[in-house]
Amino acid sequence: MDSRKFKDQIYSEFARIGKVLSSPKRLELLDLLSQSPKSVETLAKETKMSMANTSKHLQALLEARLVTFFKDKNYVIYQLANQRVVNLLFSLKEVAEEQIAEINVLRNQFIVRPENIETIKLEEWSKKRLDDHYILIDVRPKAEYDNGHLDHAISIPIEELNDSIKYLPKEKEIIVYCRGPYCVYATEAVELLKSKGYKAYRLEAGIHEWRQLEQNQIH
Repeated sequence: MDSRKFKDQIYSEFARIGKVLSSPKRLELLDLLSQSPKSVETLAKETKMSMANTSKHLQALLEARLVTFFKDKNYVIYQLANQRVVNLLFSLKEVAEEQIAEINVLRNQFIVRPENIETIKLEEWSKKRLDDHYILIDVRPKAEYDNGHLDHAISIPIEELNDSIKYLPKEKEIIVYCRGPYCVYATEAVELLKSKGYKAYRLEAGIHEWRQLEQNQIH
């Protein structure tokens, strides 16, 4: 094999990853799986795709070796192949945020909503987290919370929040987080809490951002 043939072949292999990541739906599936392993049924419901289409996208991710699967009774459960896939998603988002202005405009309008919602940065929360004046709420699905959550967080999935609000003390300030900077659950939760008279903030982070901060502090 000469050097040209080698380069053509090796870059073709690299391009397999780029090709599979060119689909918005496959990126969304990877994002969801970064929170916890999930069944095909759950992924189809979350992405509002048919089971057949979801399975087709998962097969492409499987062929690119970005995901693996196992069987649990009658369900096929998918999960990310390893932590490097999470790192890949992080890097892709960071480059996109820096290079494509529209991303930040859209997030500001739909998620951040600075005119209505107060946001707390992760570094700020790391200083407040031992202060019992605050309550930290994780509004992701319970399975995602069980798979990993921020220290001192309590689980109240977004669909249960309306019924659970009455148990939250009004003298406490509520900080809410979900899947990260592009997840709308925390925004919706803060709006609901504020409408009920609570002082509530949206945390500009999720579990992966928290882990990254902890690693940076260690090093």
